[in-house]
Amino acid sequence: MQGEAKPTIAVLGGTGKEGGGLALRWAHRGYPVIVGSRTAERAAEAAAAMNETLGGAAVTGAANADAAAKADIVVLAVPYAAQQSTVQEVRTQLEGKILIDVTVPLVPPKVSRVQLPEGGSAVEAVQKLLGEGVKVVSAFQNISAHHLTKLDEEIECDVLVCADDPETADTVVALAEAIGLKAWNAGPLANSVVAEGLTSVLIALNRKYKVPGSGIRITGI
Repeated sequence: MQGEAKPTIAVLGGTGKEGGGLALRWAHRGYPVIVGSRTAERAAEAAAAMNETLGGAAVTGAANADAAAKADIVVLAVPYAAQQSTVQEVRTQLEGKILIDVTVPLVPPKVSRVQLPEGGSAVEAVQKLLGEGVKVVSAFQNISAHHLTKLDEEIECDVLVCADDPETADTVVALAEAIGLKAWNAGPLANSVVAEGLTSVLIALNRKYKVPGSGIRITGI
């Protein structure tokens, strides 16, 4: 992407901790970012807070459908319970674009127990729902929101990127590396079950060892 205009990124669920952290990091690195939310007002409030942190005006806010329509790449960072309904809401606006799905199928209150949906991957289910017109990528499930907002902190956690289209996966690897993360093309979208389930394992580790954000590293490459 070096030497090219940076794509506009819409983060649906950008008012939450995980989505907000990702939005802030991309904006900090010079990407045009749109925070998406169920209401334009809430999105605008979150965008204003980010701009205050950044000391600029790189972030704008919009309702989910408008945010997705204006973006080149869309990030879905909503709770699992809202995943399918949010995708249905913006389905038309996603056509022909990359959708990075950060969804983790956590089922409260037992969030430290792996509870994958029937069929396995929650992200793969979105690809089946949307069809070939949208390139769905699984990424960022294992990055703790605790670290994302600390813009100068090195995050000790690698990103597993899964997609059925290898070139699209490489695009998302580059987006992860642009915000200071080490990312890996981890194979087809079916492999997303590993990253999705791993989040519950990390939550269990956090609780057991009383840390705010444990992570993973890929070694030997």
